[in-house]
Amino acid sequence: MVGRALRLLDAFSAERPELTLSDIARRADVPLATTHRLLNELRAWGAVERGEDGLYRIGLRLWELGTLAPRGQGLRERALPFLEDLSQITRENVQLAVREGTKVVFIERIAGSGAVPVLTRVGGRFALTATGVGLVLLAHAPTEVQDEVLSGPIERYTSRTVTDPVRLRRMLADVRTSGYSISDRQVTLDACSVGAAIHDRRGQVVAAVSLVVRHGSASPHALGLLVRTSARSISRALAGPV
Repeated sequence: MVGRALRLLDAFSAERPELTLSDIARRADVPLATTHRLLNELRAWGAVERGEDGLYRIGLRLWELGTLAPRGQGLRERALPFLEDLSQITRENVQLAVREGTKVVFIERIAGSGAVPVLTRVGGRFALTATGVGLVLLAHAPTEVQDEVLSGPIERYTSRTVTDPVRLRRMLADVRTSGYSISDRQVTLDACSVGAAIHDRRGQVVAAVSLVVRHGSASPHALGLLVRTSARSISRALAGPV
């Protein structure tokens, strides 16, 4: 029964944040009567809400629980001052992300004034192979994770998206050598993303930070040095007293 309740919650997405009862039942592949009963229980607990229009939405209780996740919240709190500094210096989009399985999860994003639009959002998931933060996290992921990602279907977002596993492996090796990644027009044709790794006190890569700028507006390699400096500052903050 817990599994079915989770499937109901998983029916919601950024594209479909509001759903009817029948929509949820269909997307979760759960009988309508069971869906109705479980949604009533989830409403009573606060996991979902039902508006006057009859549509269901994710409830604030889940958001409250999500803020307790130590890998996201603790990291975000330590990193935020440096993310804000990077945003003020560059006036560009700054992003903070972690790896969850074979996906990137964004835990913070600061939008610069007049910066290029991005497709990512806080709490959203994205392919490891396309974004600046994703390439960093994949480059430092265990071998089995890299093999799983590179052996499966690699999603293409633009004509510049790299989908060749051999070329991607070379890119990951370059990330480990240079200390930063460059994703040039792989997600949208007007944007370039540069990312760098954040380490914990044991030296393990636990997150990545990136700048997303308009293509052609700055040298990616110069941005790489700037992002890498911010990543090192966040790493030192993580290694400090709790």
